[in-house]
Amino acid sequence: MSQSLWRKKDLNSMHLDAKKTNLNKVLTTFDLTMLGIGAVVGSGIFVMIGEGAATAGPALSLSFIIAAITCLFSALAYAEFASTVPLAGSAYTYSYFTIGEFMAWIIGWNLILEYLLAVSVVAGGWSGYFQNLISGFGVTLPEGLTMAPGTKEGVNSYFDLPAFIIIIVLTAILSFGVQQSKKVNNIMVLIKVGVILLFIVVGVGYVEPANWTPYMPYGVDGVFAATSAAFFAFIGFDAISSAAEETVNPQKSLPRGILFSLLICTVLYIIVTFVMTGLVPYAEFEGVANPISLAIETTGQDWITGIIDLGAILGMTTVMIVMLFGLTRIMFAMSRDGLLPKTLAKTHPKFKTPFNTTWFFGICAALLAAFIPLETLANLTVIGTLAAFIIVSASVIVLRKTHPNLKRGFRCPAVPLIPILSIIACSFLMYNLGFLTWIRFVIWLIIGVIVYFGYSRKHSRLHHKE
Repeated sequence: MSQSLWRKKDLNSMHLDAKKTNLNKVLTTFDLTMLGIGAVVGSGIFVMIGEGAATAGPALSLSFIIAAITCLFSALAYAEFASTVPLAGSAYTYSYFTIGEFMAWIIGWNLILEYLLAVSVVAGGWSGYFQNLISGFGVTLPEGLTMAPGTKEGVNSYFDLPAFIIIIVLTAILSFGVQQSKKVNNIMVLIKVGVILLFIVVGVGYVEPANWTPYMPYGVDGVFAATSAAFFAFIGFDAISSAAEETVNPQKSLPRGILFSLLICTVLYIIVTFVMTGLVPYAEFEGVANPISLAIETTGQDWITGIIDLGAILGMTTVMIVMLFGLTRIMFAMSRDGLLPKTLAKTHPKFKTPFNTTWFFGICAALLAAFIPLETLANLTVIGTLAAFIIVSASVIVLRKTHPNLKRGFRCPAVPLIPILSIIACSFLMYNLGFLTWIRFVIWLIIGVIVYFGYSRKHSRLHHKE
């Protein structure tokens, strides 16, 4: 039994599986970069950046730099794997090839936390911005359908209708084909980046340098406390690697898409942070759900506020598209390997998408968004992602030892130093998460172990081969 826990997939058989399922190869480097920006630039810059400013003050820019460096270390590891094992499944597939089945299952189980909960969290923020936008046209929803129960004290709501509907709509778009999905994503990403640039260009002329003093009002503790919120803003760049089997030239395009999107998003976040905290004193961002709109209102340029709200809605829409896309491809790979029910591994004969997987997890995400408060889900998303990053970074070191001559389209520099720094940085961020988050995470892992030994191990394709 102990040997079966560490059984590994052969690279040749993995490529044969990919040919049989025949996903549609249409994505280019540009599409992947747009996919990465679509995943990263969303609720982090339009919603959670306000929470970070209230926690760290103007030093929030340092929090973003720390989070970006942590992600860069992990991104370099992802880039090597994506160019070496260009298959659907992202970190799950990489660990199955290098470490073994049990760890692959654990990382896949954690990726459900990252992607599924991220879609639900962002849908909750999207709902708030959408309701704010339509209220300008005199349209208001019944209180009972405005947010998940328990989200806000004194509000008697039992179902977040906008959050539920938007996820169902995006699920339908994704199920109809990656060609249609990428067009929708690319257009919305270009619009939201344009909105962010408009905010920077208009806002920079009204910045009051006095608002940057003191730069670090809560000290180093405040900077690190805000780093978790900053890290949440970067979650999603790894979703690019899940698109490997739908990429025209994955060995070159995947590493470029990962690194290009991370660099562009880091620059945008840092500049927006400086402008935002220069427009409004940091203390005023506490409890604010639309910090960018609040900041631009101080300029007196009221015509931009509606554009900002529209940019926020589009920004969060693309995050949901990419995260739902990544989730369905990883779950598709796990079901193809037998660790999840095989019905989830079926591709639609016309659309060439994992149709059943897309609808199953889309409905799950919609229900979570409708019924579970955003704060409960956010930290679980972060801890699940960090755990996945740690395993991928460790896997790169293992891969260099076990397959030194394997052809690589991209090589992570300074191995094992960079992967070790990634492990240390991710572990530090995990350590700073709350005790309740750790309890929930451990419970999730226990459930995952039970599912593995109760179902997945016996239904694994490698188990049947043995």
